[in-house]
Parts: sequence; structure tokens; C-alpha cells
Amino acid sequence: MPNDALKVNAHPPPHGVNGQISSIGITTDGSNWYWTVTAIMTVSTFVFIGLSFTKPRTHRIFHYITAAITLVAAIAYFTMAADLGQTPITVQFKRSNPKVSGTPTNQDREIFYVRYIDWTITTPLLLLDLLLTAGLPWPTILYTILLDEVMIVTGLVGALVQSSYKWGYFAFGMAAFLYVAWTVTWTARKHAISLGNDISRIYTICGVWTIFLWFLYPIAWGLSEGGNVIAPDSEAVFYGILDIMAKPVFGALLLWGHRNIDPARLGLHIRDYNDDPATTSGTHAAHHGEKGTSDGIANNGTTTATPAVNTV
Repeated sequence: MPNDALKVNAHPPPHGVNGQISSIGITTDGSNWYWTVTAIMTVSTFVFIGLSFTKPRTHRIFHYITAAITLVAAIAYFTMAADLGQTPITVQFKRSNPKVSGTPTNQDREIFYVRYIDWTITTPLLLLDLLLTAGLPWPTILYTILLDEVMIVTGLVGALVQSSYKWGYFAFGMAAFLYVAWTVTWTARKHAISLGNDISRIYTICGVWTIFLWFLYPIAWGLSEGGNVIAPDSEAVFYGILDIMAKPVFGALLLWGHRNIDPARLGLHIRDYNDDPATTSGTHAAHHGEKGTSDGIANNGTTTATPAVNTV
């Protein structure tokens, strides 16, 4: 069956949106690649959800988060494959390469804003997967996610700006990214080490993998939305490969590493609906060295010290 998405969804063709036309846009080859990535993300989602049924409900948090990442990505790639979720933006740099030069009267490049909607949802989930694995305190996790959102939103705004001011937003985004990278590679890694060798090992593998890939995204941005150096089809391949590595492959590595790790060791005490609250509370206390105590008071009335947990 031929791929006619570019013809069906362009008003007017090619790559038309609300009466505006992008002369620099994906071809059928680019659309076909986006359909391929859509299939990979979709299959990955079903695999991750399927694997969750091999675990008790109280141990599925990482399966659910990881499946949510690939599900959102599948929807985003479906949209891009259909040549939707994009808008024409006049390029700052006019190139002689016919694949990115446009026409004498139109130098608009299609910008897929749906990609950034995807990242606004999926990159915080990726960080949640990582930082929960490290047992990082919630205030640090939330602040890191906030900086991640700053990184994504400034990238989107920069992509939609026609002038050199786009690089100002790029600089803001890179500053936010450097903080995220520091948290993942240093602060969270120290927490993971304190939780045991198995947790430290899987955290280090997934953390280094993620940050290495995330350093390549600004390069892709500079060559495509930013500098108009590579064609939209090449942009599709660049971002697509990065997203496959950063989402399905990352998810497979993370879930494999978690196969024998009890979430309670990470401070994640999750009670199922049919669990006895008293039993769950006792288990929680045991993990914190407080079994048989209440607010630091032992059963025999002797005051005991309560160990601190989840501190930076």
C-alpha cells in the first residue's frame, strides 16, 4: 500500500498548514522512516506492558513509566509520519544545498512541534525512571524535572524563532541541560552507590547511556531546526535513531536491571488494594530500621534513634 500521507494531510500541498507552505520538508522516504519508528515504539510499549504482568502489581512502577514513554513517542511519531503536528518557519540561514534551499520565494522549513510535546512528557518520565532507581529525594527529583522542562520548552521556542534570537533560547536550554546532566552523573550516582552494587551498576549503565545520547540532541537541533544544515529527511533519521536508543533500548536495559530489585530498597513502598495495611506498615518500618517502634519509641518504652533516610 503506497504511503500517501503527504498528499492527504497537506493543505495546500506540499507540507501546507493553515494556508502556509513549507518548501523544506520531509519526502515520502522521511515519512516511511517515521512510520518505522512508530512501529518500533508501539511494539516496545506492548512488550513493556506484557513484562509488567510477570511482576506483582506493587513492583510494576518502572514497567508502567517505561511503557508510558514509548506510548507517547509512538503517538508523536505517528503524527510526524502523517506530516502533521508541524508548522512552517522561515529559516535563518539560507543554504545552497537544494535539499534545504527552498524556492526563490519560499524558504520555510517545517518544524515538528509535536516532537517537543513528546519530549515535554517523555523526558521527565525518563528522568523519573533514572532518579527513582537512584533513590533520590523527591525535592531533588522535582527540581531536576523542572530544569528538564525548561530545556525542552526553550528548544521549542528557539525552533519557532526565525531570527538569531533562537540561539539565546538554545543557550538557556543548554544551561538547564548541564544541570540535569550534573544531577544524573554525580548527585544521583552517589545515591545509587549507597544502595548496593546491583542498583549502582544498572543506574550507572542507564545514566551514562542517557546523558551520552542527550548530548547528541543539541547537535541534531543545531543541524536541523537551528542551522538548516541537513534536510528534513536526515533530521528524521537523526532524531529517530536517538529516540530509539533513548527510549526502547533504554527501557529494555533498565527493566532488565530491575528484574531482581525490590522497589522497597529504593524507598518505594507501594501497597496493593488487598494488602493488610498493618503488615505493609511493619514491612516499611523494617526497611527503615524501625521494626517494633513508633516515632522512635521502642515497645519497651525506651527511646531509640531513628535513622535518617532520603537526605541529600
